Amino acid sequence: MNSNVENLPPHVLRLVYKEVSALAADPPEGIKIYPSEEDITELHTAIEGPEGTPFAGGIFRMRLVLGKDFPAVPPKGYFLTKIFHPNVGHKGEICVNVLKRDWKAELGLKHVLLTIKCLLIHPNPESALNEEAGRLLLEDYAEYESRARLLTEIHAMGGTSGPPQDPNDGPQPKKHAGDPMKRAGPSAASVPAALGNGANGASTTTSNSNSSSSTNNVAGKKKADKKRALRRL
Repeated sequence: MNSNVENLPPHVLRLVYKEVSALAADPPEGIKIYPSEEDITELHTAIEGPEGTPFAGGIFRMRLVLGKDFPAVPPKGYFLTKIFHPNVGHKGEICVNVLKRDWKAELGLKHVLLTIKCLLIHPNPESALNEEAGRLLLEDYAEYESRARLLTEIHAMGGTSGPPQDPNDGPQPKKHAGDPMKRAGPSAASVPAALGNGANGASTTTSNSNSSSSTNNVAGKKKADKKRALRRL
């Protein structure tokens, strides 16, 4: 999604920067803030699943996107962590009144984050984006809870909290472009080595045999020379 930094008036950017800095320094309980130095109009957060809900123990990454008309128009919220919830669509979009008809410019981003966290405690099936989750919440809560808990365990308990990760971060696989034996792997390298050892073994045997023959020839020659010297005497 494109940045709206250039589209927002300077005084709005100053207000956003001030509020985001305050949130990062003193975030609401159970919420972590990861402001972007490059784009202040996109705020990444991580929300802890509230106790007593199917989301307990999970960490749910989310982002708020401020449009060019902010704060006259509410920000848009998206869950980045997959979640089974009536008010969260299949693409992560969030349906909550504070991001729609109940929005007021003076509410601020902190109020939005707290409202979304409360949505994990009190879902609203009447404005469901996930119709299946909304139906189960009303008709079969045990099944709803089971499904929501399962997705929490799969997607929200695997250490996915934190700011967005650069795919180039972390250790990279070693490359051996100039060494075909290393590209082929240890098994390919070991075959020539084994063959080499066999060839060396045969060469060593032949060398030892030649050396022994040469030694015998020298000894025989010395004996013949000695006999010829005795005959002269």
